[in-house]
Amino acid sequence: MHPTDGTVAGVPEPRTLSGLIVDYGGVLDDLDGGPRLLDYVRRAADGGIRTALFSGAHAVPDDCAAAFGTVLLGAVRGARKPDPEAFAAAAAAIGLAPADCVVVDDIGACVRGAAAAGAVGVQHVSADATLAELEILLGVTAGP
Repeated sequence: MHPTDGTVAGVPEPRTLSGLIVDYGGVLDDLDGGPRLLDYVRRAADGGIRTALFSGAHAVPDDCAAAFGTVLLGAVRGARKPDPEAFAAAAAAIGLAPADCVVVDDIGACVRGAAAAGAVGVQHVSADATLAELEILLGVTAGP
């Protein structure tokens, strides 16, 4: 380990992702952690991360939708979650390949669908755990 910066000799710096796709129900409507996650989305967008809210819901609160660069509700290009094609279309909607995106969802089948599309999937179980993963994957700190 390098004594000043904590890197390991011979190990490349991890590649950070440039897209964040987040589900609404079960993630952002989490009364305990939803506001913290929404703050993180705003911070990530301010840091240059492309963001999409991708939900099977028919509607989401306006303040939630306003935090994202793109809002996708229901089917995308005829595909619905957990179909990998739906996640590929969501990534394309923000101008990225799935491999450049992290997808946060509370449903395991959706996380697996995102991974099958080539994205990194994070299953939301708590705000603390999700934020810790996102900090590593996106290189954006969650703040205070």
